[in-house]
Amino acid sequence: MWPFNTSCDSTARFDGKTVIITGANSGIGKETARDLYRRGARVILACRNMERANAAVDDIKRNPFLKADKQEDNTGDLAIYQLDLTSFASVKECAKNLLAKEPVIHILINNAGIAMFPFEKTVNGNEMHLQTNHLGHFLLTLLLLPRLQLSGFGCRIINVSSCTHWFGNINFDDINLEKSYGPWKAYTQSKLANILFTKELARQLAKAKITGINVYALHPGLIPTEIARHSGNTFFYGADKCWTFWTWLLFKNVVQGAQTTIYCAIDEKAGEETGLYYSDCSPAMTSSRAMNADYSKKLWDISCRLLHLEPEENFVTLLNTISRQIAD
Repeated sequence: MWPFNTSCDSTARFDGKTVIITGANSGIGKETARDLYRRGARVILACRNMERANAAVDDIKRNPFLKADKQEDNTGDLAIYQLDLTSFASVKECAKNLLAKEPVIHILINNAGIAMFPFEKTVNGNEMHLQTNHLGHFLLTLLLLPRLQLSGFGCRIINVSSCTHWFGNINFDDINLEKSYGPWKAYTQSKLANILFTKELARQLAKAKITGINVYALHPGLIPTEIARHSGNTFFYGADKCWTFWTWLLFKNVVQGAQTTIYCAIDEKAGEETGLYYSDCSPAMTSSRAMNADYSKKLWDISCRLLHLEPEENFVTLLNTISRQIAD
Protein backbone atom coordinates (compact mmCIF):
# COMPACT_ATOMS: atom_id res chain seq x y z
CA MET A 1 0.00 0.00 0.00
CA TRP A 2 1.34 3.45 -0.97
CA PRO A 3 3.34 4.72 2.04
CA PHE A 4 3.97 8.31 0.91
CA ASN A 5 0.42 9.56 1.01
CA THR A 6 -0.51 13.18 1.64
CA SER A 7 -3.68 13.74 3.64
CA CYS A 8 -5.94 16.75 3.73
CA ASP A 9 -5.25 18.22 7.17
CA SER A 10 -7.97 20.89 7.14
CA THR A 11 -10.29 20.74 10.15
CA ALA A 12 -12.94 22.89 8.46
CA ARG A 13 -16.56 22.14 9.26
CA PHE A 14 -19.17 22.09 6.50
CA ASP A 15 -22.32 22.73 8.51
CA GLY A 16 -25.02 24.26 6.33
CA LYS A 17 -23.22 23.37 3.10
CA THR A 18 -24.72 21.18 0.38
CA VAL A 19 -22.41 18.91 -1.62
CA ILE A 20 -23.28 16.79 -4.67
CA ILE A 21 -21.03 13.84 -5.50
CA THR A 22 -21.64 11.77 -8.61
CA GLY A 23 -20.88 8.07 -8.41
CA ALA A 24 -20.68 8.17 -4.62
CA ASN A 25 -21.96 4.65 -3.94
CA SER A 26 -18.44 3.16 -3.90
CA GLY A 27 -14.74 3.91 -4.03
CA ILE A 28 -13.32 7.37 -3.52
CA GLY A 29 -16.73 8.98 -4.09
CA LYS A 30 -18.15 7.12 -1.10
CA GLU A 31 -15.17 8.00 1.10
CA THR A 32 -15.43 11.63 0.07
CA ALA A 33 -19.11 11.54 1.02
CA ARG A 34 -18.25 9.98 4.39
CA ASP A 35 -15.68 12.68 5.15
CA LEU A 36 -17.91 15.62 4.24
CA TYR A 37 -20.88 14.05 6.05
CA ARG A 38 -18.94 13.88 9.30
CA ARG A 39 -17.97 17.53 8.80
CA GLY A 40 -21.66 18.44 8.93
CA ALA A 41 -22.50 18.80 5.22
CA ARG A 42 -25.67 17.77 3.48
CA VAL A 43 -24.18 15.26 1.06
CA ILE A 44 -26.11 14.20 -2.01
CA LEU A 45 -25.12 10.94 -3.65
CA ALA A 46 -26.02 11.19 -7.35
CA CYS A 47 -25.89 7.58 -8.54
CA ARG A 48 -27.17 5.29 -11.26
CA ASN A 49 -27.79 2.26 -9.05
CA MET A 50 -30.23 3.26 -6.31
CA GLU A 51 -29.92 -0.03 -4.43
CA ARG A 52 -26.17 0.41 -4.07
CA ALA A 53 -26.60 4.09 -3.23
CA ASN A 54 -28.95 3.18 -0.37
CA ALA A 55 -26.45 0.61 0.87
CA ALA A 56 -23.71 3.28 0.79
CA VAL A 57 -25.87 5.68 2.80
CA ASP A 58 -26.56 2.99 5.39
CA ASP A 59 -22.85 2.23 5.69
CA ILE A 60 -21.86 5.89 6.02
CA LYS A 61 -24.46 6.46 8.72
CA ARG A 62 -23.33 3.38 10.65
CA ASN A 63 -19.63 4.18 10.24
CA PRO A 64 -19.18 7.93 9.82
CA PHE A 65 -15.80 8.06 11.52
CA LEU A 66 -12.46 6.46 10.87
CA LYS A 67 -10.70 4.97 13.90
CA ALA A 68 -8.28 7.90 14.09
CA ASP A 69 -11.00 10.54 13.92
CA LYS A 70 -12.21 12.54 16.83
CA GLN A 71 -15.75 11.34 17.47
CA GLU A 72 -18.34 14.12 17.11
CA ASP A 73 -22.10 14.07 17.26
CA ASN A 74 -22.86 16.82 14.76
CA THR A 75 -22.74 14.89 11.51
CA GLY A 76 -24.61 16.15 8.48
CA ASP A 77 -27.34 14.77 6.28
CA LEU A 78 -27.40 12.30 3.38
CA ALA A 79 -29.69 12.18 0.35
CA ILE A 80 -29.85 10.22 -2.90
CA TYR A 81 -30.79 11.33 -6.40
CA GLN A 82 -30.80 9.09 -9.43
CA LEU A 83 -28.31 9.96 -12.14
CA ASP A 84 -27.32 7.94 -15.19
CA LEU A 85 -24.59 9.82 -17.04
CA THR A 86 -25.03 7.65 -20.13
CA SER A 87 -28.40 9.33 -20.73
CA PHE A 88 -28.72 13.08 -21.25
CA ALA A 89 -32.42 12.73 -20.37
CA SER A 90 -31.42 11.28 -16.98
CA VAL A 91 -28.89 14.08 -16.41
CA LYS A 92 -31.54 16.69 -17.16
CA GLU A 93 -34.10 14.95 -14.93
CA CYS A 94 -31.59 14.75 -12.09
CA ALA A 95 -30.73 18.43 -12.46
CA LYS A 96 -34.43 19.34 -12.58
CA ASN A 97 -35.08 17.44 -9.35
CA LEU A 98 -32.05 18.97 -7.64
CA LEU A 99 -33.05 22.48 -8.63
CA ALA A 100 -36.61 21.88 -7.43
CA LYS A 101 -35.65 20.43 -4.04
CA GLU A 102 -32.25 21.87 -3.11
CA PRO A 103 -32.31 25.62 -2.36
CA VAL A 104 -28.50 25.84 -2.34
CA ILE A 105 -25.60 23.91 -3.87
CA HIS A 106 -22.12 24.80 -2.67
CA ILE A 107 -19.93 22.00 -4.01
CA LEU A 108 -20.31 19.82 -7.11
CA ILE A 109 -17.90 16.89 -7.32
CA ASN A 110 -17.92 15.20 -10.71
CA ASN A 111 -16.49 11.91 -9.51
CA ALA A 112 -18.26 9.12 -11.42
CA GLY A 113 -16.37 7.38 -14.17
CA ILE A 114 -15.68 4.21 -16.09
CA ALA A 115 -12.47 2.73 -17.51
CA MET A 116 -11.42 0.06 -19.99
CA PHE A 117 -14.94 -0.43 -21.30
CA PRO A 118 -15.46 -2.39 -24.53
CA PHE A 119 -16.62 -0.22 -27.42
CA GLU A 120 -20.21 0.80 -26.90
CA LYS A 121 -22.33 3.83 -27.60
CA THR A 122 -24.77 5.45 -25.21
CA VAL A 123 -28.42 6.04 -26.02
CA ASN A 124 -27.33 9.48 -27.21
CA GLY A 125 -24.89 8.01 -29.73
CA ASN A 126 -21.65 8.91 -27.95
CA GLU A 127 -18.77 6.63 -27.03
CA MET A 128 -19.29 5.36 -23.48
CA HIS A 129 -16.14 6.80 -21.84
CA LEU A 130 -16.63 10.17 -23.53
CA GLN A 131 -20.19 10.59 -22.29
CA THR A 132 -19.86 9.01 -18.84
CA ASN A 133 -16.60 10.68 -17.89
CA HIS A 134 -16.96 14.00 -19.69
CA LEU A 135 -20.15 14.94 -21.55
CA GLY A 136 -22.59 13.89 -18.82
CA HIS A 137 -20.68 15.92 -16.25
CA PHE A 138 -20.32 18.82 -18.70
CA LEU A 139 -24.11 18.95 -19.03
CA LEU A 140 -24.81 18.49 -15.32
CA THR A 141 -22.36 21.23 -14.40
CA LEU A 142 -23.87 23.80 -16.76
CA LEU A 143 -27.38 22.96 -15.59
CA LEU A 144 -26.49 23.38 -11.91
CA LEU A 145 -24.09 26.30 -12.27
CA PRO A 146 -26.73 29.05 -11.90
CA ARG A 147 -27.79 27.53 -8.55
CA LEU A 148 -24.17 27.51 -7.36
CA GLN A 149 -23.92 31.13 -8.45
CA LEU A 150 -26.88 31.98 -6.19
CA SER A 151 -25.58 29.97 -3.23
CA GLY A 152 -23.01 32.47 -2.04
CA PHE A 153 -19.31 33.11 -2.46
CA GLY A 154 -16.88 30.20 -2.23
CA CYS A 155 -18.65 27.53 -4.28
CA ARG A 156 -16.52 24.91 -6.00
CA ILE A 157 -16.73 22.52 -8.96
CA ILE A 158 -14.35 19.56 -8.83
CA ASN A 159 -13.60 17.23 -11.74
CA VAL A 160 -11.89 13.94 -10.92
CA SER A 161 -9.37 13.26 -13.68
CA SER A 162 -6.27 11.07 -13.68
CA CYS A 163 -2.52 11.15 -14.28
CA THR A 164 -3.29 8.97 -17.30
CA HIS A 165 -4.31 12.16 -19.10
CA TRP A 166 -0.58 12.42 -19.95
CA PHE A 167 -1.17 9.60 -22.45
CA GLY A 168 -4.36 11.11 -23.84
CA ASN A 169 -5.19 13.11 -26.91
CA ILE A 170 -8.47 14.57 -28.13
CA ASN A 171 -9.37 13.00 -31.46
CA PHE A 172 -11.26 16.00 -32.78
CA ASP A 173 -11.90 14.40 -36.17
CA ASP A 174 -13.13 11.15 -34.59
CA ILE A 175 -14.29 12.16 -31.11
CA ASN A 176 -16.24 8.91 -30.63
CA LEU A 177 -13.27 6.84 -31.85
CA GLU A 178 -15.41 4.95 -34.34
CA LYS A 179 -12.42 4.59 -36.69
CA SER A 180 -9.73 3.88 -34.10
CA TYR A 181 -11.21 2.58 -30.87
CA GLY A 182 -9.10 1.28 -28.03
CA PRO A 183 -10.24 1.15 -24.37
CA TRP A 184 -7.05 2.82 -23.13
CA LYS A 185 -7.28 5.46 -25.84
CA ALA A 186 -10.91 6.18 -24.95
CA TYR A 187 -10.21 6.38 -21.23
CA THR A 188 -7.17 8.67 -21.51
CA GLN A 189 -9.04 10.93 -23.94
CA SER A 190 -11.85 11.33 -21.41
CA LYS A 191 -9.43 12.08 -18.56
CA LEU A 192 -7.69 14.74 -20.65
CA ALA A 193 -11.15 16.13 -21.41
CA ASN A 194 -11.79 16.53 -17.67
CA ILE A 195 -8.80 18.87 -17.32
CA LEU A 196 -9.53 20.80 -20.51
CA PHE A 197 -13.13 21.29 -19.34
CA THR A 198 -11.86 22.55 -15.98
CA LYS A 199 -9.56 25.11 -17.57
CA GLU A 200 -12.10 26.30 -20.12
CA LEU A 201 -14.88 26.57 -17.53
CA ALA A 202 -12.61 28.71 -15.34
CA ARG A 203 -11.90 30.90 -18.38
CA GLN A 204 -15.57 31.18 -19.30
CA LEU A 205 -16.51 32.14 -15.73
CA ALA A 206 -13.81 34.81 -15.63
CA LYS A 207 -14.79 36.16 -19.04
CA ALA A 208 -18.43 36.41 -17.95
CA LYS A 209 -17.31 38.08 -14.68
CA ILE A 210 -19.01 35.35 -12.66
CA THR A 211 -17.18 35.31 -9.34
CA GLY A 212 -17.36 33.09 -6.28
CA ILE A 213 -17.13 29.76 -8.13
CA ASN A 214 -13.77 28.02 -8.36
CA VAL A 215 -13.03 25.03 -10.57
CA TYR A 216 -10.56 22.18 -9.97
CA ALA A 217 -9.29 19.02 -11.65
CA LEU A 218 -7.36 16.32 -9.83
CA HIS A 219 -5.59 12.99 -9.91
CA PRO A 220 -6.72 10.91 -6.91
CA GLY A 221 -3.98 8.32 -7.22
CA LEU A 222 -4.02 4.77 -8.54
CA ILE A 223 -6.57 2.98 -6.44
CA PRO A 224 -8.10 -0.54 -6.42
CA THR A 225 -11.67 0.63 -7.02
CA GLU A 226 -14.29 -0.88 -9.32
CA ILE A 227 -13.47 1.51 -12.16
CA ALA A 228 -11.43 -1.17 -13.96
CA ARG A 229 -14.03 -3.91 -13.52
CA HIS A 230 -14.56 -4.24 -17.31
CA SER A 231 -10.88 -4.71 -18.16
CA GLY A 232 -11.23 -8.49 -17.88
CA ASN A 233 -13.54 -8.40 -20.90
CA THR A 234 -11.52 -5.81 -22.78
CA PHE A 235 -7.89 -6.94 -22.38
CA PHE A 236 -7.62 -10.49 -21.08
CA TYR A 237 -9.38 -12.73 -18.62
CA GLY A 238 -8.38 -11.75 -15.09
CA ALA A 239 -7.03 -8.29 -16.00
CA ASP A 240 -9.39 -6.67 -13.51
CA LYS A 241 -8.14 -8.96 -10.74
CA CYS A 242 -4.51 -8.23 -11.65
CA TRP A 243 -5.24 -4.49 -11.50
CA THR A 244 -6.85 -4.82 -8.08
CA PHE A 245 -3.97 -6.89 -6.72
CA TRP A 246 -1.18 -4.61 -7.90
CA THR A 247 -2.98 -1.41 -6.90
CA TRP A 248 -3.69 -2.90 -3.48
CA LEU A 249 -0.06 -3.89 -3.11
CA LEU A 250 1.63 -0.75 -4.42
CA PHE A 251 -0.79 2.12 -4.52
CA LYS A 252 -3.40 4.01 -2.47
CA ASN A 253 -6.46 2.70 -0.68
CA VAL A 254 -9.79 4.47 -1.18
CA VAL A 255 -9.45 6.64 1.93
CA GLN A 256 -6.05 7.87 0.75
CA GLY A 257 -7.42 8.30 -2.75
CA ALA A 258 -10.20 10.60 -1.54
CA GLN A 259 -7.81 13.06 0.11
CA THR A 260 -7.13 15.30 -2.88
CA THR A 261 -10.84 15.54 -3.69
CA ILE A 262 -11.52 16.52 -0.07
CA TYR A 263 -8.65 19.02 -0.20
CA CYS A 264 -10.09 20.71 -3.30
CA ALA A 265 -13.51 20.82 -1.65
CA ILE A 266 -12.58 22.34 1.70
CA ASP A 267 -9.02 23.67 1.90
CA GLU A 268 -8.76 27.38 2.53
CA LYS A 269 -5.69 27.90 0.32
CA ALA A 270 -7.30 25.98 -2.54
CA GLY A 271 -10.24 28.35 -2.16
CA GLU A 272 -8.01 31.10 -3.54
CA GLU A 273 -7.16 29.11 -6.70
CA THR A 274 -9.09 28.10 -9.78
CA GLY A 275 -8.51 26.24 -13.06
CA LEU A 276 -5.64 24.17 -11.68
CA TYR A 277 -4.85 20.45 -11.58
CA TYR A 278 -3.98 18.77 -8.27
CA SER A 279 -2.29 15.62 -7.03
CA ASP A 280 -1.48 14.68 -3.43
CA CYS A 281 -3.26 17.78 -2.11
CA SER A 282 -1.24 20.34 -4.07
CA PRO A 283 -1.12 21.80 -7.59
CA ALA A 284 0.62 19.52 -10.07
CA MET A 285 1.98 19.60 -13.60
CA THR A 286 -0.17 18.56 -16.52
CA SER A 287 0.67 17.44 -20.01
CA SER A 288 1.26 20.10 -22.66
CA ARG A 289 -2.04 19.16 -24.30
CA ALA A 290 -3.89 19.85 -21.04
CA MET A 291 -2.47 23.38 -21.04
CA ASN A 292 -3.38 24.08 -24.66
CA ALA A 293 -5.99 26.86 -24.71
CA ASP A 294 -6.95 26.07 -28.30
CA TYR A 295 -7.59 22.45 -27.30
CA SER A 296 -9.81 23.46 -24.38
CA LYS A 297 -11.89 25.87 -26.47
CA LYS A 298 -12.23 23.41 -29.35
CA LEU A 299 -13.34 20.66 -26.96
CA TRP A 300 -15.82 23.06 -25.35
CA ASP A 301 -17.36 23.83 -28.75
CA ILE A 302 -17.57 20.15 -29.76
CA SER A 303 -19.10 19.27 -26.39
CA CYS A 304 -21.78 21.92 -26.87
CA ARG A 305 -22.63 20.58 -30.32
CA LEU A 306 -22.84 16.99 -29.04
CA LEU A 307 -25.43 18.35 -26.60
CA HIS A 308 -27.25 19.96 -29.54
CA LEU A 309 -26.23 23.43 -28.43
CA GLU A 310 -24.59 26.12 -30.45
CA PRO A 311 -21.47 27.43 -28.70
CA GLU A 312 -22.17 30.98 -27.51
CA GLU A 313 -19.66 33.76 -27.15
CA ASN A 314 -21.75 34.95 -24.22
CA PHE A 315 -21.51 32.34 -21.45
CA VAL A 316 -24.60 33.63 -19.65
CA THR A 317 -26.62 33.19 -22.85
CA LEU A 318 -25.41 29.59 -23.08
CA LEU A 319 -26.44 28.93 -19.48
CA ASN A 320 -29.89 30.39 -20.12
CA THR A 321 -30.29 28.29 -23.26
CA ILE A 322 -29.33 25.05 -21.55
CA SER A 323 -31.52 25.83 -18.54
CA ARG A 324 -34.55 26.15 -20.82
CA GLN A 325 -34.02 22.52 -21.85
CA ILE A 326 -35.21 21.31 -18.44
CA ALA A 327 -37.78 24.08 -17.98
CA ASP A 328 -39.71 23.17 -21.16
